[in-house]
Amino acid sequence: MLTVRPRRNFLKLASTILPLQMMGMEAKLFGLAGPDQNKESAAPSVSDQFPTQPPELIREVVTVSHFDLGKVKELVEVRPELARASWDWGFGDWETCLGAASHMGNRPIAEYLISKGARPSIFSSTMLGHLEVVKAFVTAQPGVQRIPGPHCISLLAHAKAGGDASRAVFEYLKSVGDADAEPLAPLSESDAAALSGTYAFGSASNQQIDVTWGHGMLSWARRGMMGRPLHHVGDHVFHPAGAPTAHIRFKAEDAVMVMTIEDPDVVLVARRKPEAK
Repeated sequence: MLTVRPRRNFLKLASTILPLQMMGMEAKLFGLAGPDQNKESAAPSVSDQFPTQPPELIREVVTVSHFDLGKVKELVEVRPELARASWDWGFGDWETCLGAASHMGNRPIAEYLISKGARPSIFSSTMLGHLEVVKAFVTAQPGVQRIPGPHCISLLAHAKAGGDASRAVFEYLKSVGDADAEPLAPLSESDAAALSGTYAFGSASNQQIDVTWGHGMLSWARRGMMGRPLHHVGDHVFHPAGAPTAHIRFKAEDAVMVMTIEDPDVVLVARRKPEAK
């Protein structure tokens, strides 16, 4: 139903609207309006991860915490919360910035991170040579010395990384026992060669996994991502460094090597591609 308003109301409304329109025209004419006046206000783009920190930033700060104090300071001074950042290198191999500095024996980075709020752990205390702290951990939780750090690096290895400053901790852990990594199952070079190659689980370029041999160990790397050392547990079954509950199995099927990944259930099956001739 069409509603007809009295003419005087229409004229009153027009007298209000027209000056506003004229003001806009005059503003444009005399350069008083901003270039985006008639556009939607430009708002900063917000990532899908907001308000969590950008993943690429987390990965960078954990990476440089292994070796680059200057870069660590550059990142953490702006965002002190990054001192507590943690990154999953694959299969649940979580590593904090302090964890990275600790297994590398990098005291300056470790001490700086702690000063910015990083949470000390038995691993950082071991590397820094805090003997009474490590003793208190073991007394309070017997067997804690068996827990591996990032990448399955043992507590005893952290003590060794600390050098002379952590020698007393190293000797203490040796006396306690069970603080070193368990030996890996042997893997011959011929067996490693039989398992090496490129495995595909799809047609895309990043749906390929390269298995390579070097430094006495197989390495597993999805295309475009960081490689993971493989720890042999026997019978051509491996677990990625830092993730002992994930299993990567190799088995020949119809003359083709097949890789099966369980984490903990089967999540991926890939077949080795023929070598290019």
